[in-house]
Amino acid sequence: QVQLVESGGGLVQPGGPLRLSCAASGSIFSIDAMGWYRQAAGKQRELVATITSGGSTNYADSVKGRFTISRDSAKNTVNLQMNSLKPEDTALYYCNAGITTSSLRRWAYWGQGTQVTVSS
Repeated sequence: QVQLVESGGGLVQPGGPLRLSCAASGSIFSIDAMGWYRQAAGKQRELVATITSGGSTNYADSVKGRFTISRDSAKNTVNLQMNSLKPEDTALYYCNAGITTSSLRRWAYWGQGTQVTVSS
């Protein structure tokens, strides 16, 4: 019953901004950490940024200073503001969250992914 839905992906020119959003819905009791991962074509999935329930953030070195992760616990959402985008940022971006359901079962949930393409 728990789902994560990403939105905001698309095509953008190098140097441009893009904002991704992820909304969790369903029988949710609580959400721990939330984050964003990405997977470029032919490469392994990698961590982009995470944010704990307390607001502590963690960023990959490749995006630090350019990306900002934030969350709204009341709305069960997590956002990723991406600035100064580079072609190497092109990837399928996945939302992730550690969620305890109303039945008190904790699980790591993933969204379906949203494509971000940075091209001249």
